[in-house]
Amino acid sequence: MISVIIPALNESETIGAAVEFAWRDPKVGEVIVVDDGSVDGTPEVAKRAGARVITSTLLGKGASMEDGLWDAHHEVLLYFDGDMSGLHPDLVSRMTRPILEGAADFVKARFSRRAGRVTTLTAKPLLKMFFPEVAHFEQPLGGVVAARRSLLRTFRFETDYGVDVGLLLEAAATGASLAEVDIGHVEHHGRPLEALGEMAAQVVRTVVDRAARYGRLRVSQIRDIDGLAEIPHGILAGLLQKVGRPKRLALFDMDGTLLKGRYVTTLARRTNRHAALAAYLDNPQQAPPDRTRRIAGVLAGVPRTVFEDTARTMPLMPGAVETVVGLRKAGYCVGVVTDGFQVAADMVRRRVFADFAIAHVLKFYHGKASGEVVLSPAMAHPRGCALHACCKVNAMHHLLDKTDLQPADVLAVGDGDNDVCLLRRAGTSVAFRPKTAAVQAAANFVVTGPLTGVLSALQDRAGSIPA
Repeated sequence: MISVIIPALNESETIGAAVEFAWRDPKVGEVIVVDDGSVDGTPEVAKRAGARVITSTLLGKGASMEDGLWDAHHEVLLYFDGDMSGLHPDLVSRMTRPILEGAADFVKARFSRRAGRVTTLTAKPLLKMFFPEVAHFEQPLGGVVAARRSLLRTFRFETDYGVDVGLLLEAAATGASLAEVDIGHVEHHGRPLEALGEMAAQVVRTVVDRAARYGRLRVSQIRDIDGLAEIPHGILAGLLQKVGRPKRLALFDMDGTLLKGRYVTTLARRTNRHAALAAYLDNPQQAPPDRTRRIAGVLAGVPRTVFEDTARTMPLMPGAVETVVGLRKAGYCVGVVTDGFQVAADMVRRRVFADFAIAHVLKFYHGKASGEVVLSPAMAHPRGCALHACCKVNAMHHLLDKTDLQPADVLAVGDGDNDVCLLRRAGTSVAFRPKTAAVQAAANFVVTGPLTGVLSALQDRAGSIPA
């Protein structure tokens, strides 16, 4: 039997047909839709069509694909995207036949849709340079893939759009038997240019990473390759492109609000640096920017993977996911604003399905923290906070400048003294389990239970959140 896995994000218009299409093949034993925090009813539509729906553990296509892999019951797996249409009636059997007959372990689809801009301008040239043996695959970034479950469980899944090419390169490097199957013509929703730019960066990072891992690249040839994918997230212009023009904003602190605990403390204990950091944590004698730089210096040499794994495994505050998704369903654009590091903030953002993150950017060289940090330009504003040159409320002012929103359109949620300025200026503010009397006094509401109390507080304010 075959397990069909469909990663999905806000695809309510097409997901039902995709699930029904998969069930038409008699060899399909289950259809799993992995929801990536949809706010348009995608999970409900998928369930009605007969899918088993699970929620991804992390925002991003690759993470959803890996979650589906570990949830699947059958050895033969088929992935395809939930927004595809015009699929050939026998696509399932075409893609899985080489595996069922023992002719291949890993199958990529070839289809008549023109190769996208990222494929033509980014993936193809890199594959020709570093992996010529797979450069002939027409759609190396395509999401229609069949493979053996036992094989995929040995692979490293990228969590983002680098996943498809990453799996192809893993399969080739491990000596798996590869095949390419023609599935006819496929219609696929296009992406805006800014989304393609982010996708291209993820693909470049993945191909270069695999080239380095498999001895096809001297890492010294490419300076600071680890920083390429992250620096744009810390640049205000790129952030504002991602946010667009929302009608309402919700800004959340990270430590003690979305995360149950303090990230840098957990990281320090994990890396045996807690004693070295003790002199800088909560030191009132040091300005916050100086403290951030000193903390970054103490963390020099820590592998990037440790930063990411710590942010991915720390417990979330009860109700964090439900609160963020609930706000997005109500029309809020939700962001994480923290004095911490972008590498952690972006991971937490993806865990709770928020739209963006603002934080300071650590520099990495050859996969390890360099000890240098770039302070987020969003934390400074010429007409912003009168008390602090580097402040979370300045990020709010930048967003208001570019979106034509007013402070009344902003919800802010925080727990510490570094959130006070933001809580005072936002139209609606929530002190979540406040650490000091100043935090409590700065907010309109106080929530001491689960984070979903934020939604209840907004319901009390003239129905800001639908009941």
